[in-house]
Amino acid sequence: MSKPLDLKQLNKDFDGKPPHEIVQWAVDTFSPEVALSTSFGSTSAVLLHMASQIKPDLRILFLETGFHFPETINFKNDLVKRLNLNIDELTSEMPREEFKQVHGNLYERDPDKCCYLNKVAPLKKALVGVKGWITGIRRSQSDTRTLVDYVEEYEGGIIKINPLRDWNAKDMWEYLKKYKLPYHPLFDEGFVSIGCAPCTRAVVPGEHERSGRWSGSQKKECGIHTFLQKKKDPEDKG
Repeated sequence: MSKPLDLKQLNKDFDGKPPHEIVQWAVDTFSPEVALSTSFGSTSAVLLHMASQIKPDLRILFLETGFHFPETINFKNDLVKRLNLNIDELTSEMPREEFKQVHGNLYERDPDKCCYLNKVAPLKKALVGVKGWITGIRRSQSDTRTLVDYVEEYEGGIIKINPLRDWNAKDMWEYLKKYKLPYHPLFDEGFVSIGCAPCTRAVVPGEHERSGRWSGSQKKECGIHTFLQKKKDPEDKG
């Protein structure tokens, strides 16, 4: 990347474009300093499939917190094998058993700290040197994500790319069906948005898809999409 990106123009250009074209742009623009993060959630196969078709050896970041459902790990292993993914498993610096001995059920007392130690800190380390960070977040997922753009710049110059920004659940499931891709097995049990087992419950009809995350608390994000300070548009006087 030889000159600064015109993010405003890029976001205009990407409006209405199919997500795979945005993934292609990200790969072409930032390789080899590009990575994609995934939670191996209910429909994670969508973006992983797109990326694997464009850049088979793309670095895939997965936060192995040690608190995942066994079904998540099995689903991850299946997709890694099926799509031949170049997976990079990120863990906290403290071994899992030591973490449990030192902190106990930290997720009950201080879920923000638990998420920071097991997700944010490892991701911050992994993103050093990364210029283009591809994610699967969508505007329809929650009210904390309604303003995300296709391309955003954050502190340190990292560019975050959200190819699925405007897709809804119907779009995701149609893609899975078209390419005969698997979905997370717990979805059939009511788990729509799937994170760590202690902090995730099934949702009931009428609830928002992320309402099963940190249920009963004000927490809505684990922190991996909020820990970086977004660069403010110089034309924004607000």
